[in-house]
Amino acid sequence: MISSKPKARLTKQDAPEQQGGTAASAQPLDHSSLSRNEVAILAETFRLLGDPSRLKILLTCLPGPISVGDIAVNLDLSLSLVSHHLRLLRGARLVRGERQAKQIFYEIADQHVSQMLQDMATHISEDHTDE
Repeated sequence: MISSKPKARLTKQDAPEQQGGTAASAQPLDHSSLSRNEVAILAETFRLLGDPSRLKILLTCLPGPISVGDIAVNLDLSLSLVSHHLRLLRGARLVRGERQAKQIFYEIADQHVSQMLQDMATHISEDHTDE
């Protein structure tokens, strides 16, 4: 179902300046200080992560830069579908691309995204049996 409502977009004024360091060294987020627009952007980001193909693309980019063609081959997806997903992920600042000759190589946008993906993968692999 395609929504006719405009999607929340993160603008320069909404985005905190990127600081050095890792997600672990960042100050805890006071969720009550998030604006409605920031909450909408966060929800849209998690919606993007809810698609298994996009999530697999992000996980494929975790080790380092990888070409669009290699992503498509590794995940057995069409080049056009991978390009479409990467456009959405790039728009949400989850990946960044760098052109090298005739190819574009994608990698995770920053340490926050990388750490979140690694933390969630660890979380689901832990033993969650009730005691």
